[in-house]
Amino acid sequence: MASQAMPMAAMTTGLADDEAAAHAAGAASGAYVARLHTSLEAVKPLWLHLETKGVCTGHQHFAWAEGIVERLVPAKAELAVVELRDAATGEPVMLLPLMRRRAFHHWVIEWLSCGVCDYAAPLLADTTPWTRQSAEAAWAAVLSVLPPADRIHITGIPKEIGGVANPLALLSPARDSIHSHYGIAMDGDAETVVKRICRPSFVKALNKDLRRLDRNGGLALVEADTPALVDSIFGKLVEMRLSRFRQLGRFDLLARQPVVDFYRDAAHRGLTDGSVRIFGLRAGDVMVAVQYLAVHLGTLHALLVAIDQGVVPNVSPGLCIMGELIRWGRGQGFDYFDLSVGNQSYKEHMGAVKSVLSELCYGITLKGVTASGAIKYRGQGVAFVRDNPRLFKVAQETMQRWRRLRAGR
Repeated sequence: MASQAMPMAAMTTGLADDEAAAHAAGAASGAYVARLHTSLEAVKPLWLHLETKGVCTGHQHFAWAEGIVERLVPAKAELAVVELRDAATGEPVMLLPLMRRRAFHHWVIEWLSCGVCDYAAPLLADTTPWTRQSAEAAWAAVLSVLPPADRIHITGIPKEIGGVANPLALLSPARDSIHSHYGIAMDGDAETVVKRICRPSFVKALNKDLRRLDRNGGLALVEADTPALVDSIFGKLVEMRLSRFRQLGRFDLLARQPVVDFYRDAAHRGLTDGSVRIFGLRAGDVMVAVQYLAVHLGTLHALLVAIDQGVVPNVSPGLCIMGELIRWGRGQGFDYFDLSVGNQSYKEHMGAVKSVLSELCYGITLKGVTASGAIKYRGQGVAFVRDNPRLFKVAQETMQRWRRLRAGR
């Protein structure tokens, strides 16, 4: 990792907010210059421009990042947004929302996520193709302005952003992670879209479940399009998720009040800018499922889903609301339904396409190398257990019992 360590070793500390720290991207290319920003306001105009005119995902909206900074960034963490420009023309190339935080007696550079961004993708200025060489040159410029750190740890890197190769995934230290994401393209007529794009076995099961729910007093997809409905339906989502996760003996981020407040605030903001939508699926007078979505251009990002399986036996309300939202989304002109990160079996059952995510996890100092090695081996252990069905079941049951015991204290 000497090539990565050299730029970091040359970095200076104590940059004032928005102070320029421009460096050529290595002696060989000089293709890019970088500038470090330690506040969102300093880079807001450029961020909003790239968000609307460039290439990014719904996880990189400025308002989303603003909510993270306001509510979720740890007290001892520091914002590190890197602006990259073309050295020859001065035109913007990308923005990388990063942060530096203290972790077990060392400093780590991470994505500005705090658990609420499924994807780590820079905001790109345009659809110009990236190569391994250009990505390496850009990353060298980024490293040259970042504050001192012991390691780099960026997870959830999609291989593409809007059809453009993600430069982070092209870097030589990048490797496939144990995590994948799923998505399904939507086209054609909204009324027939589910039948055309999903697997026949899923369509058959979906129609059967929808009929069962409809017999429970009528079926309705309800959008939270007023502040009162946002509070009501989002409140139901939190209630159902926490109840179900307690039953499963699993931890959910919504057990943390700052995370609940973050998602609720984003939903209220979505009433104005359309960046977030919440839907509930009601059978008669009972809400059986809630889906929380981030919206960006033609994509619906399915972020949070909550279900109540006790209302109608032998029915999957979660799949029902997703099927209904695929129809709704296509009717609104959306062309992609992002099922997010996770290897849940229902995604393949639907017919969604799987893509493996990349990650950057490497040390810069001896402390960082040691920590990164431990993280790597832990990931390999998790992958081994996950790929062994019997072992995975035992591990899952053990963790569930342990969490139930903790919850009962």
